[in-house]
Amino acid sequence: MSLLLLENCHLVLDGHYHLNIESLNIQALQHTVILGPNGSGKSALGALMVGEGELVEGQRQVTSSIAWVSVEQQQALIEAEKQKDCADILDIIPVPTTVQEILFEGLKVSDIEQGLVERVSSVFSLSGMLQRSFRALSTGETRKILLAKALLSQPELLILDEPWDGLDTQACVDFNELLLEMTAKTTLVLVLNRLSEVPSFCQQLVLMQSGNIQWQKQVEDDLAEQLTDINQLQHMQQQDLVLPHKDSDSFAPHPLDANAPLVKLTNAKVRYADNIIFSNLNWTIQSQQHWQVTGPNGSGKTCLLNLITGDHPQCYVNDIFVFGYQRGSGESIWEIKQYIGYLSNAFHLDYRVNCSLLHVVLSGFYDSIGLYQQATKNQVILAKQWLTLMGLDAQAATPFQELSFGDQRIALIARAMVKHPALLILDEPCNGLDDINRLKVLALIELLAREGSTTLLYVNHHQEDVIPSIKHHLSMTEYNV
Repeated sequence: MSLLLLENCHLVLDGHYHLNIESLNIQALQHTVILGPNGSGKSALGALMVGEGELVEGQRQVTSSIAWVSVEQQQALIEAEKQKDCADILDIIPVPTTVQEILFEGLKVSDIEQGLVERVSSVFSLSGMLQRSFRALSTGETRKILLAKALLSQPELLILDEPWDGLDTQACVDFNELLLEMTAKTTLVLVLNRLSEVPSFCQQLVLMQSGNIQWQKQVEDDLAEQLTDINQLQHMQQQDLVLPHKDSDSFAPHPLDANAPLVKLTNAKVRYADNIIFSNLNWTIQSQQHWQVTGPNGSGKTCLLNLITGDHPQCYVNDIFVFGYQRGSGESIWEIKQYIGYLSNAFHLDYRVNCSLLHVVLSGFYDSIGLYQQATKNQVILAKQWLTLMGLDAQAATPFQELSFGDQRIALIARAMVKHPALLILDEPCNGLDDINRLKVLALIELLAREGSTTLLYVNHHQEDVIPSIKHHLSMTEYNV
């Protein structure tokens, strides 16, 4: 029985992205994985399946209930909640939306299969989150809520775009087990970047390229052999990577003391009302002392990094020393940010200015979202070199919001690195990247760490995304109450 049929479809998404699908048929319990490089149209195909965008030609036939989880959906929900911050302008008392309200909105609890709520709650550790404000969740926790909501809707067809991105290691293991259980009743379509994440229950592989299906095959016996075929189709010759030079036109107001720590936190603590995220954290980061920060979703990894960057309001009630400044001593946030290159999932979602890709990279010199100053000639040259290195030089004039999530991510990584910062903070940088771009980015991070002028703080949930130069480890679980 066919659940979804696409024939001769021409889709226009967000007014600019064009997708052409000659034929795709999803049969009941024919679990399908969609692969392809960044910008190939994987997520656009998922959007077409659920009826997003403008279908200019062709037909989309659906005979099943569908649930969908994607980065775009997550971003839209977070943005809707942020709009409540404007409630005071409208003379309305803002009431935070709880996790429970988000989770069960539109669902009739009595219709949910017996035991499913408990099973999903266990997998995603929901019991302690239900009464919390949705806005207070970490990116990984937000992802868990969207996945849980989709599962509880009990669709016949479940489409998941990069479902493991942002989940901690244990959540990935538990979620994999739950998906395997679901394969007996629910048809799964997974949109993936990593070949290593293709599950054993996959029955159909689809490879996207330039907005078209390049390769489509039923999985019969040897899944590993067919993934090797796809890997060869995606293969490209990696050039010898050389970092562009540091900008000679940009100088910090005062040089850093080589003998002083870059960062020092004493008895650091973050709490929201009665919920303590972490406490009693003492941490010193010396120059060229590269660190990896680990911990489950909600353990405070991103909060900790935001204390350092000055983007967390509780940085002023903690004893924090950064780049020669005691926080709260009259320093400006820009005096801190000039030494930092930064990327996180939340920052990516907040980068909503639709400037050109070149301006996105140039904004890294000025620590701004968007470009509001005249860049120097040398900065423009360097930014173009970074775009070339990242394989995005042909899209330098393309508006940022017209790029795929993966290509946006690559540009923001270049933005974080462009000034060879004293401290490079990367919070799950490889989310949304295909295997080729992921390996390139990991190699560039390693080059920058070895260069001698940049210290690295790195958050990552994937064991395969290691940085050899990192020799120090901070586990947030030691500081969770």
